[in-house]
Amino acid sequence: MIWEQWKKGFEVWEGKTAEAFETILKKPSVLGPMGSVLTATMKVKAKSDVMVAQWWSMMGLPNRRDQERTLHVLNQLNSRLLDLEEQLKELEERRKN
Repeated sequence: MIWEQWKKGFEVWEGKTAEAFETILKKPSVLGPMGSVLTATMKVKAKSDVMVAQWWSMMGLPNRRDQERTLHVLNQLNSRLLDLEEQLKELEERRKN
């Protein structure tokens, strides 16, 4: 019973809060600066990613791109191996018949 009352109260509070935030966040005076902050944050992240990749490379370790390339090649090899196994199985079946 207490849980149901708390849940109803929370739903009312959440609805009113969502309405208030939606009204505030639609204003151009808020959207402009928030967009600028997001743009700056993404630029910092991009630079950080480049620096981390360079650091890994300097240490002689594979960075994310190197690992992704290696994984791609491994997946290609696995696919070719599966194809060869299927072909071998077909040849063995033909030979038996």
